[in-house]
Amino acid sequence: MSKKVDKSYYLLHKPYGYLCQFTGEPEDKLLKDLFKFPKDVYSVGRLDKDSEGLLILTNDNAFKTRILSPNFHVKKTYWVQVEGAITDKAIAELQAGTIVISHKGKKHQVAKSSCRRINSIDFPDRLPPIRQRASIPTSWIELQITEGKNRQVRKMTAAVGYPTLRLIRYAIDGYSLEGLNPGDVKSFVPIS
Repeated sequence: MSKKVDKSYYLLHKPYGYLCQFTGEPEDKLLKDLFKFPKDVYSVGRLDKDSEGLLILTNDNAFKTRILSPNFHVKKTYWVQVEGAITDKAIAELQAGTIVISHKGKKHQVAKSSCRRINSIDFPDRLPPIRQRASIPTSWIELQITEGKNRQVRKMTAAVGYPTLRLIRYAIDGYSLEGLNPGDVKSFVPIS
């Protein structure tokens, strides 16, 4: 008879500079440095070290599969600060599903997405701050995708000529960063 495992679910606002793992080199900033998670809990997807935002952690494999599987088309919402004054043409290209990126050494055509310009975000400044050039403006967009290829958002914005300067995952499905400051963790009950 197998032992029943209590399910755990956490929302974490991953700060810039942290790895989405529990072990690493002595100089690495890790998830275990932010909160004492149960040993059987792992992140659902990843954010690279240079990205910030929402991470979901759980020990529920069925929940993890529903969030990660491309078959379920789970929406992930990113707030992206790009270099330059982004054009309507670039926004249309980001939405069209025609951008081809490199993924694991192969070409991958991204799925259609939703993209809109946003004026600014009410969000803490990043430490360290992004690089800024006096002669080049920056723009904020909200990009909503249903895939999650490695560095996909960065590759997409670069493909349309607007490199990503700051990347924040704001939401996954119905879960968001609302009320979470960088480094904050809260447990939750999944939306049915």
